Amino acid sequence: MAITDTASTGIPVTAATPVISVKPLVLPAPDRGQDLRVRISAPATGRDLPIVLLAHGFGSSLEGYGPLADYWAAHGFVVIQPTHLDSRTLGLAADDPRRPRMWRYRVEDMRCVLDHLDTLEAAVPGLAGRPDRSRVAVAGHSFGGQTAGVLLGLRVHDPETGVAEDLSDTRVRAGVLLATAGRGGRDLTPFAAENLPWLRNPDFAHMTAPALVVAGDRDDSALTVRGADWTADPYVLSPGEKSLLTLFGAEHFLGGISGYEVTETTDENPARVALVQQATWAYLRHALGVDSAAWTAARRALDGDHPMGRLESR
Repeated sequence: MAITDTASTGIPVTAATPVISVKPLVLPAPDRGQDLRVRISAPATGRDLPIVLLAHGFGSSLEGYGPLADYWAAHGFVVIQPTHLDSRTLGLAADDPRRPRMWRYRVEDMRCVLDHLDTLEAAVPGLAGRPDRSRVAVAGHSFGGQTAGVLLGLRVHDPETGVAEDLSDTRVRAGVLLATAGRGGRDLTPFAAENLPWLRNPDFAHMTAPALVVAGDRDDSALTVRGADWTADPYVLSPGEKSLLTLFGAEHFLGGISGYEVTETTDENPARVALVQQATWAYLRHALGVDSAAWTAARRALDGDHPMGRLESR
């Protein structure tokens, strides 16, 4: 595919192609109490397509995150978006007994998708035989970032059992964590500690898989007493090959990644969204072994004087 250099970011990207998107695809999931609804977006042409599972933030659904899903699909990825049980589209009651294990159901949703790739692939016209199942990544924003992190090795102390089980999945090779929760304990606000028990004691020490962490330096979350640097914890506290993209002036929705013209975006900035699109795309190609040229260019462009952000790696 042709390469076009994006002047605003300095990251060279492949030319966009038309996208096929199918929704909802329904997978049986009896243990969660409701079938799992999934959206798949993929380029209309091409083979050996890497796969990204995209976990939405709290309350969203397969309808969300178009700026990321559409971009990644138009530039060569199969993007799979499940609707998790916390979605507003499902309307679970406040006293629903599944709520304390919402974090765990999310992880199981992602495993369900991985277990049923044959079914999903066959359900999308023209997709059969084109994805590369040896190249699977996971991405997530906010609560979805924790979901992605668990598949990469992050351990969550189950609020019901107290056990921090290893729920990583070897089918997932790398990940992107966007505006994701950091350390628990004294770093949480009283509200978060009481109402979001899966945030109380996350253990990043086993999150060894490669990952890009994206953090806004003005993401002053109501869940922590620390301030914006809290969302850099998945980079700071985890071992292994990691990168951190810090976006200057970015709040929780990183310029508007959760949807087109959504009212929840408090820092609307199309240029910032473009940077997130291109940097995450470049990283995913690098981490999955597709090509590292764009990631090398991204590291060079964002290593120092770029007005929109800073990229560091170890």
